[in-house]
Amino acid sequence: LPGERPRRRVAVLCPLTYMNDAGRSVGPARGALRLPLEQVVVVHDEIDLPFGEVRARVGGGLAGHNGLKSVKQALGGEGFTRVRVGVGRPDSSDPEIVSGYVLGRFSEPEAEVQELLARACEEVERIVFGRE
Repeated sequence: LPGERPRRRVAVLCPLTYMNDAGRSVGPARGALRLPLEQVVVVHDEIDLPFGEVRARVGGGLAGHNGLKSVKQALGGEGFTRVRVGVGRPDSSDPEIVSGYVLGRFSEPEAEVQELLARACEEVERIVFGRE
């Protein structure tokens, strides 16, 4: 994004584990970087939000998200910030269909997916740099 940004040390971690095991890399990274829990920001997909919506919050329920359960356990609490990226929900509640939906490719046009990712990045930047 254009404009002057305050100087901050920022580390971006993209776990190479399966999402359900994300805590295996997030926990040790937090320890190595000596980050307080409240400075950790986790960006994740959220089927309980419509596609295109982005919301941030500290803590909150995990809504059955196994990756968040893994992260919460590894971090020792839920006081981290979550950036929830709405991907929508499939028409079925069958666990196999839901799993295939969140692991599959988006059905929305590429431009809409890119816009969603840009908004998620803007939200992270707002949190990290304290912008309103």
